[in-house]
Amino acid sequence: MDKFTTLEGVAAPLKIINVDTDMIIPKQYLKTIKRTGLGKGLFSEQRYNDDGSENPDFILNKPAYRNAKILVAGDNFGCGSSREHAPWALLDFGIRCVISTSFGDIFYNNCFKNGVLPIRVSQADLDKLFDDAERGSNATVTIDLPAQEIRGPDGGTVKFEIDPFRKHCLINGLDDIGLTLEKKASIDSYEDKAKTERAWA
Repeated sequence: MDKFTTLEGVAAPLKIINVDTDMIIPKQYLKTIKRTGLGKGLFSEQRYNDDGSENPDFILNKPAYRNAKILVAGDNFGCGSSREHAPWALLDFGIRCVISTSFGDIFYNNCFKNGVLPIRVSQADLDKLFDDAERGSNATVTIDLPAQEIRGPDGGTVKFEIDPFRKHCLINGLDDIGLTLEKKASIDSYEDKAKTERAWA
């Protein structure tokens, strides 16, 4: 998993509440277990018309937001089913941070396991960030995870809370496998000892 320390980029405003995981990545894209290639399916029912052409009115199709790295979204983002493809699709598109007032629990947990930072803020702070995001590509936002701070284009800051263990994992690029491999020496020692003491096993 790629490390997450400081992220600077354009923030796209998605002023929709209750965005569920089926909207993030529709069911027809769930046939694969690969984590790559899903960016094209991100919000596909909103991004594309029935004939496959782009919907010019959808925020991520607007020129200013095509390379957005941050998504500022309405309340209860990522609710619905538990599909891990949702954070995979965000990451493959290039979005590494989602900011909202609240998230679906399973989606929230899956983000941390896949290198996407979900940030909870107050409604007042979200409104400020929506204002920043609506300025387009001329206004970049900085996410400073070590300082737990969001910096807007005018120098304004928003502090956020995060679980210390999850913060440690993101900063060091540790998913569940990475955390296990940190204990590799102890695991190898245990297995060597078990082979000697339980040779029949």
